[in-house]
Amino acid sequence: MVISRTAIVVRYAETDQMGIAHHANYPIWFEAARTDFIKLLGYTYSEIEHMGILLPLAELTCRYIRPSHYEDELIVETHIERLTPARVVFGYRVLKAGEDGPLCTGTTTHAWTGRNLKPMNLKKNHPALYEALQAAYRE
Repeated sequence: MVISRTAIVVRYAETDQMGIAHHANYPIWFEAARTDFIKLLGYTYSEIEHMGILLPLAELTCRYIRPSHYEDELIVETHIERLTPARVVFGYRVLKAGEDGPLCTGTTTHAWTGRNLKPMNLKKNHPALYEALQAAYRE
C-alpha cells in the first residue's frame, strides 16, 4: 500500500479563540493530502479533469482524537482504503510531527464520474489510471 505524507503547519487563521485548530480545517487538509497522493501516482488533479474525469465527494468521516494548535507541524498520511471501478475511498491519519498516535483519522469516498456527473467505470474508460490506483492500493 502506497502512503503519501503531506506536511501542514497550522496557521493562526485556522485556530479558534482557544488556539486549537478548528475542526472544519481537517477536510481541507485531507484535500491537500489527496492531491499529493494523486501526484505520487504520476497524475495531477487537473490532468485527471482534462481527461473528463471528476471525483465528486460522496461521503466524509472525521474522528477527532486530540487537538492540534497554532504552529503545530502536522503530517497527513493518505492511502487508498478501498477501490472499485466506480468509486475510491481514501483514508487519512493526521499526526503531529515527533509524536505517536494520530490527532485525527478520516476517510473520503469519491465516485468516478464524467463531466455530466454520471457514474463511470474507470477501469473500462481509463485503464491506465485505474491500474496506477490499483497498484498503489495493493502495494
